[in-house]
Amino acid sequence: MADDISLDIPADLLIPGSGSGPGLVLFQEIFGVTGYVRSRAQDLVDLGYVVLIPHFYGRLGDPAVDEDEGGLPRAMALLQELDWQVAVEDGVAALGALREHPAVSGRVGALGFCFGGGLAFNVAAAADQKPDALVNYYGSALPSLLALAPEVTSPSLHHFGESDTYISMETVREIEHAVTDGHSDVTFLTYPEAGHAFDNPSPLFHHAEASAEAWTATVEWLATHLPVR
Repeated sequence: MADDISLDIPADLLIPGSGSGPGLVLFQEIFGVTGYVRSRAQDLVDLGYVVLIPHFYGRLGDPAVDEDEGGLPRAMALLQELDWQVAVEDGVAALGALREHPAVSGRVGALGFCFGGGLAFNVAAAADQKPDALVNYYGSALPSLLALAPEVTSPSLHHFGESDTYISMETVREIEHAVTDGHSDVTFLTYPEAGHAFDNPSPLFHHAEASAEAWTATVEWLATHLPVR
């Protein structure tokens, strides 16, 4: 646990070997803070980022659902139990707390997958001090959050699969229009044949080519917008 981060929910703080770096708040998938989420956090730490993983299900007993054991219905039920506005407030608090941490040198960004992509987007709209960079992987709540797009002024990178059965390509294009309209620093990428949650290594979701391509794009984009000195 992040004993030196003051939040109302549990959180994990990972610090790179250098002892300092830019900060990233990592927003979990719908399944909770799973091994996959932790592995992506470690990937970011290995790049030199200080990573904070808030446990947004912390108020619900902090469950992590197994993606490979028919866990989607349970995860959907957890999402129904979650108080979205409280989760947004927790995300805003996490950004602020990470900015104040002594290991953070430079700026602080937000990166989220699925449920976390939408939550990170909402947090970027709600925060008084905006994240310095925002990465959204197929944010499942974005279709219902597009009215907030004018408030999301952070440079942003968005990834969507073109074969996503949860978010149609028509909706993806609506999202693209909303997040790019009036914003100069937005990168919007789509991946043929990739479905929802294509970065998740579970056989239920994984698309190896799209996952690798999107992660390379993310690393390169972060190097420009949230550089490790």
